[in-house]
Amino acid sequence: MFSNLFRKKSDRLADELIEELESPKSSSVVLDDEGKDSELWEERLQAGLERTRTSWVSRISSLFKSGVSEESLEEFEELLLEGDLGVAVTTEFIEKLREGAIAGPEEVERVLRDAILEEFQDSLAPLNLPVDSFAVILIAGINGVGKTTTTAKLAHLFGTLGKKCMLVAGDTFRAGATEQLGVWGERLGIPVVIGSEGQDPASVAFEGLKEAREKKIDLLLVDTAGRLHTKLNLMEEMKKISRVISKNCPGAPHETLLVVDATTGQNAIQQARVFHEAVGLTGMVMTKLDGTPKGGSLLAIHREMKIPVRFIGVGESLEDLRNFHPQEFTEALFAR
Repeated sequence: MFSNLFRKKSDRLADELIEELESPKSSSVVLDDEGKDSELWEERLQAGLERTRTSWVSRISSLFKSGVSEESLEEFEELLLEGDLGVAVTTEFIEKLREGAIAGPEEVERVLRDAILEEFQDSLAPLNLPVDSFAVILIAGINGVGKTTTTAKLAHLFGTLGKKCMLVAGDTFRAGATEQLGVWGERLGIPVVIGSEGQDPASVAFEGLKEAREKKIDLLLVDTAGRLHTKLNLMEEMKKISRVISKNCPGAPHETLLVVDATTGQNAIQQARVFHEAVGLTGMVMTKLDGTPKGGSLLAIHREMKIPVRFIGVGESLEDLRNFHPQEFTEALFAR
């Protein structure tokens, strides 16, 4: 069932896809019976989180080898803050360690693992996509976070699951973005709706809806402009796109995803807040986790906004963007 596609039933992505996908096309997913694709993803995820792991996780053994003391807790608190986990998350983690009568590094890791999994519980919810019917995903985010590339990667991911996708190039004021999405569409064999330069993005989205229905598309992904999130006109533009989509397709956009760059750390919180007020975000996609020691900012952003994490990216290839599973993320974070 499409609406349950990303519900976590197993620690193995391959097993989950086999269990969840019911259409005949599900057997054509590029995964073998042994789940080697899932194993490769786990390896990429571990490698992508290496800098974050080095910044604070790998220091647990040396810091707490003699037990938990006020001195070790203070030093660990500094590491967590430097890793951009944020004051709220850091304070909670330190209090759990202080109150837990913990003897050594193994117990410290256990407490932190449990706390991280608890924080991301709402991210286990499935995508809000209708079963066996047309769906729309609106992609938001500022310039430079990898939004256009992420839109293409999502189309590729859904395509491997047997979904017929179409892209809409909604950033009509930046020729580079339109061209980039067009190139991705050609590379992936996915149709792309492109308006004229300077055209009202909402009208391009409308054209995309019309064409998608005519071509019996399963999923329409609408890329949008990403000028600075402090610009009022951009927020009004986003609202208009969302209204036009909703008016012409009741219930849509079914998902409104914000793409954020892990290297920006907690600065992404303000981005999320402004976009959420404008269009009501339903999920978050964090890119470039492999390029920063600030992967812990995912916890800080989630704690502040309580927006489910839907997807994460750890590299440039198409296979480096996957749906987010708290257990998978946590195991990769604490990998040795």
